[in-house]
Amino acid sequence: MEDYRDLLVWQRSMELVKRVYIVTRLLPKEELFVLTSQLRRAVNSIPSNIAEGYGRHSRNDYLRFLNIARGSKNEVETQLHICLMLDYLKPEDISEAQAVCTEVGKMLNSLIASL
Repeated sequence: MEDYRDLLVWQRSMELVKRVYIVTRLLPKEELFVLTSQLRRAVNSIPSNIAEGYGRHSRNDYLRFLNIARGSKNEVETQLHICLMLDYLKPEDISEAQAVCTEVGKMLNSLIASL
C-alpha cells in the first residue's frame, strides 16, 4: 500500500464520519457545544489517527495511533448510547452509524493484531 487512503479501515472510518455528522444534525441545539461537538471530535479522531500513525513509518508509533483510533471509536459508541439514553435520538436514527462503528472496530482490532 502506498497511502493510508488505500486502507479499507480508513475508508470505512471516513464513512463513519459522514454518518455521525448526519446523526448529530438531529440533536437539540442546546447540545451543539456538548454532545454534538464531542461526537464530531471523537469521530474525526478515528481516520485522523489511522492516517497519522500510518505516516509515522514506525510499527510502534502506528500501533499507538491505531489504539488511539480504537479508543475514539469506543467514545463514539458511548456518546451515541448517551443520545439514546437521553431520548435525543431513536435507535433507527443511529443504526447505520452503529453498524459502521462496529465494522470499523473489528477492522481496527484485526489490523492491530496483524502488526
